[in-house]
Amino acid sequence: MSNPKAPADPVEAPAIDARLVRKLADILKDTGLSEIEVEHAGLKIRVARELTAAPVNYVQAAAPAYAPAPVAAPAPAAAPAPAAEAAPAPAAVRGDAVKSPMVGTAYLSPQPGADAFIKVGDTVSAGQTLLIVEAMKTMNPISAPKAGKVVEILVADAQPVEFGEPLVVIE
Repeated sequence: MSNPKAPADPVEAPAIDARLVRKLADILKDTGLSEIEVEHAGLKIRVARELTAAPVNYVQAAAPAYAPAPVAAPAPAAAPAPAAEAAPAPAAVRGDAVKSPMVGTAYLSPQPGADAFIKVGDTVSAGQTLLIVEAMKTMNPISAPKAGKVVEILVADAQPVEFGEPLVVIE
């Protein structure tokens, strides 16, 4: 004898909440993450986005050859001070520096040969892509935290960057 209240399928999948999926997608967009996974009450949802950046062609340059320093008589103690002055002193930063959130390689344009995302003097809006930092073969867009004017671009195209390194200054 069969039970009339028994479900046709013994394992019922929980309903997927479309609002939750949209919320997770918004979180990805707002934070710049590439994927997020949530598990609650037996329901596991993974939302991922594919970053659309063209493959990057790498050019590896040979390390510069350095000539040995000439041997000379010891310099007076005051000599290092002028040498230190010859090094470029960090300029006073006008505005807010946008720092790298990761270690990677900075790219100023979406693909080789394309126009740069920004130039010095450009006015940017909050959330606008300033450049891309590639980390572990993933292109991560770096967005403007606020609206303003690009005062300085502190990195060159295809330059390695460190975590926390200033990339762009916005006034």
